[in-house]
Amino acid sequence: MAGLEEQIKELEDELQRTPYNKATSKHIGRVKAKIAKLRDEAVNRAMRSAGGGEGYSVRKSGDATVVLVGFPSTGKSTLLNRMTGTASEVGAYAFTTLTVVPGAMEYKGARIQILDIPGLIAGAAIGKGRGKEVIGVVRSADMIVILVDVFNASHVDVLMKELYDAGIRINQPRPDITIKRTSHGGIRLNAVGTLDLEIDEIRTILSENKIMNADILIRGGASQEDIIDAMFGNRVYIPAIVVVNKVDLVDPSARKAIDNDITERFGIDPIMISAQTKYNIEALKEEIYRSLGFMRVYLKPQSGQADLEEPLIVRTNSTVEDVCRKLHRDFVDRFRYARVWGDSVKHPGQRVGLPHLLHEGDLLTIIIEH
Repeated sequence: MAGLEEQIKELEDELQRTPYNKATSKHIGRVKAKIAKLRDEAVNRAMRSAGGGEGYSVRKSGDATVVLVGFPSTGKSTLLNRMTGTASEVGAYAFTTLTVVPGAMEYKGARIQILDIPGLIAGAAIGKGRGKEVIGVVRSADMIVILVDVFNASHVDVLMKELYDAGIRINQPRPDITIKRTSHGGIRLNAVGTLDLEIDEIRTILSENKIMNADILIRGGASQEDIIDAMFGNRVYIPAIVVVNKVDLVDPSARKAIDNDITERFGIDPIMISAQTKYNIEALKEEIYRSLGFMRVYLKPQSGQADLEEPLIVRTNSTVEDVCRKLHRDFVDRFRYARVWGDSVKHPGQRVGLPHLLHEGDLLTIIIEH
């Protein structure tokens, strides 16, 4: 592992030394692709050696799963207790949390699973500490809360880097890039929209992963990093927020300086809280709910009134099929048709199929075979 780390460090230093311009773009693309390949190798090696450590296999439950990511002793356990009422062991020393502790937060009809995981440390992405197991839990989450305290706000940088190195992309849409390997013909590029990359740059990046023949389709532009991510195909794209804890321990000017710094450098407006005094906990719950992108769908029996008291909470862009799967695993197989009243249809009670995209506030009747 040390060998891989040294190779990565040498290549990262080389990147730092190389000015970016048209003449160096191919070389820079090649170096970035090499770094990504080595990181991927390190992560895969760590995952293989993990062997599924005890306490790290967490069954997902509720409408979405949120994971608290931070260094040891930033207050994750206290925050989990405040949001969910879960009795996670709290101690004023590092590494209190030795397993993943799940809790359930009820908010606006949604049941959100919150996971308190062991604190990340630098090098977690390549398996240091409990990093390999912890990263596995983070990759499967629906949302990440990056938690730092007011005395260590600079930890945001390290945490962001660990997540990035582990193939986790924060608050960015998945690039619309298709790479289809072929048996001959070299690299053929089709781009829809403006693309700043030259085909030689793309060819150089792909050659680092021994892709010499492929049809590439790029919609809406792409960076060298986007091409590298698409080439590996194992990146996850997860929404995240930054939360700064223990703000009750500093004066307002220090709090403001931290807020401005994080906003300026990461484009994320942090939420300032105190888990101990419960300051701003409700605002945090609201932001988690908003970031997860929930919407309400009301179920209407075939010959009855819709239940407007208890909506079904689903994620934005859910289809009729998604609702069927949420209700019962047999509903998709037994599905005949559905009727919808609301903004997603042209007329009330319109008959739709499984792929139909639902909107906030729709009324839905599902007809299945008995």
